[in-house]
Amino acid sequence: MNTLTGLLVIALGSFCQSSSYVPINKVRQWSWENFWLVQGIFAWIVFPLLGAMLSVPSGSSLMEILSSDSLAALKAMAFGSLWGVGGLTFGLSMRYLGVAMGQSLSLGLCAAVGTLLPAIVSKEDLFHGSGLILLIGVCLTIAGIAVIGYAGALRSKQMSDEDRAQAIKDFALTKGLLIAVLSGVMSACFSLGLEAGKTLQIEGMKPLFAALPATFMVTLGGFFTNAVYCLYKNFTNHTFSDYADVKVLGGNVLFCALAGVLWYSQFFGLGVGKSFFADGSVAMKFSWCILMALNVIFSNVWGVILKEWKGTNMKTISVLACGLVLLVVSLVFPNLF
Repeated sequence: MNTLTGLLVIALGSFCQSSSYVPINKVRQWSWENFWLVQGIFAWIVFPLLGAMLSVPSGSSLMEILSSDSLAALKAMAFGSLWGVGGLTFGLSMRYLGVAMGQSLSLGLCAAVGTLLPAIVSKEDLFHGSGLILLIGVCLTIAGIAVIGYAGALRSKQMSDEDRAQAIKDFALTKGLLIAVLSGVMSACFSLGLEAGKTLQIEGMKPLFAALPATFMVTLGGFFTNAVYCLYKNFTNHTFSDYADVKVLGGNVLFCALAGVLWYSQFFGLGVGKSFFADGSVAMKFSWCILMALNVIFSNVWGVILKEWKGTNMKTISVLACGLVLLVVSLVFPNLF
């Protein structure tokens, strides 16, 4: 029952994250770097900080928790800065490979590296017992993402040459593959940051929110990476003046805040959901892969609801459905043992 509750909490957070595009589309007359920086303030600082505060016991402070293992806090932040690189390059992977191939490769690597590397570091035997179950679950997740990527490729073939050229006008296979690999590996550093920060504990902490201080340190590191890049783009693109446009400032900040809280919900849900898993269980070790699989599932469900797959033939829809089923199976399989 506890495992099911944890899965439902993670699923709710993932659903909110997949819905974050709604307020994003409402932002007007701002360049990408302006939106990205402002929503990042909410997604990577404000709401993670509020989440971390929930773990603080009465009579204590967040600083006491973070200083309980300063080295762990710094490691989590360092991994967060690397994760920030993954977030920045994720968009480039889709620019050079297209959404289907770019997203599938990046998210597949992110799921695999973020799940398996901590297990390898802890000397988990991946060929016997619970380690083998974990490995099979990861393989099922990667297979599901790959099948969905193939469905995206089939959909692309049904587009006109003009539409296809517009969709992937900067197609570059070698460059795209290198960037996608970089994005997938770096994005997985979020999981490694959470692992590094799991010792940030003090007596009296609320178990339900115990993982959130580490989450805050990871997102804080990611914010610094993204802020440096966004401010650089503000300078080179001469877009600092966008922030001063009072006609859209209030509305854009509001939509950025909504996007930020929805985006952060995935990691709030992950932190809270993991508190329902037994320490050392397969579900706990597989939690990162669970989140990645759910993100892909909900993103594609939204795509179907919004008729992004309208006009595609039954073969393509069937392949998409098979990929989604594989992802669902990957969520259930490790929790059967």
